[in-house]
Amino acid sequence: MAHSVKNSRLAMFPSRLAELRPLSAFLTDFCDQAGIERERCLRLHLVVEELFINTIRHGHRQDCDAPVWLSLEAGPSAVQVTYEDTAPPFNPYARLPDKPIDMTTTLERRAIGGLGVLLTKELAATRDYAYVFGRNRIRLTMTR
Repeated sequence: MAHSVKNSRLAMFPSRLAELRPLSAFLTDFCDQAGIERERCLRLHLVVEELFINTIRHGHRQDCDAPVWLSLEAGPSAVQVTYEDTAPPFNPYARLPDKPIDMTTTLERRAIGGLGVLLTKELAATRDYAYVFGRNRIRLTMTR
């Protein structure tokens, strides 16, 4: 039985805001190699960078050398993202509303925080969270 070859990448980044540039380069290179169109690549950047910044700011509360692992796999119709960190256990999707973001609500009326997680929820076709082996693991599917 023949299996289709998928473009996949795995990387580890320290939990430091200065790593955003190398993270971005990693994502761009992956998109280029997998032939992912610009709009989809920008969505991938937004989602992964939001998770990364949340790990640093809310998980570890500051820059540190704790690792963040990122695995990307491009299939014919979707990109699978596995994001793992060693911050304290936290499921960002546990308390999200089921309805879409109300873009007509002013910033002053919105609750502080959570907008980035709402964006990742809206941009990913599927998402799941688990805490395994001392790691937060978020798996996302983003359609191509």
